[in-house]
Amino acid sequence: MLRDEFETPGERDPEELQTAYEQELAETVETQGIDAVAEATGVDESTLEALVDGESPELTLEDAAGILATDPDRPDADFILADARDILLMGMSTAVLDVEAIQSGIDGQLEAKEIQQKVEGRYPITLGEYAVLHQFIESEKR
Repeated sequence: MLRDEFETPGERDPEELQTAYEQELAETVETQGIDAVAEATGVDESTLEALVDGESPELTLEDAAGILATDPDRPDADFILADARDILLMGMSTAVLDVEAIQSGIDGQLEAKEIQQKVEGRYPITLGEYAVLHQFIESEKR
C-alpha cells in the first residue's frame, strides 16, 4: 500500500502524510465507485463519501487496505496490510528503534505496549496512528 508511493515520509509531518494516504484512498474510491467499494469492504458509504469529499474520516489500516485492494491493479487486502506493517517493522530494525524509543519520539501519543500490539497487528491501528509511526520511524533512519 505505502511502499514507494509516498516520497520521503520521514521528511513530512504526520498530518501531511495522513492526507497523502487519504488522497490515494479517495482516488481509489472515485475510480472504483462508492457502492462497489462499500460492498467489497464493509466500510460505510458515508465514510467513503466523506473521504472522497476531502474529509478525514476515522479509518483503520485494515479499512485502508481493503479500499486499496478494490483496485484490480493492486494486490489483495491481506498483502497490502502485511506490507504496510512490514514497512514499520523493517523501519524499526533499520533505525534501531524499540517501542520505548518510539513512544518517547512521538511524545507519548501511544504507549509502548500499544505500539507493539498495533505494529504486530494484534490490535487495530488507525490511519492517523499509522502516519505518526511511519513518519517518526522513517525520520530516524540513518
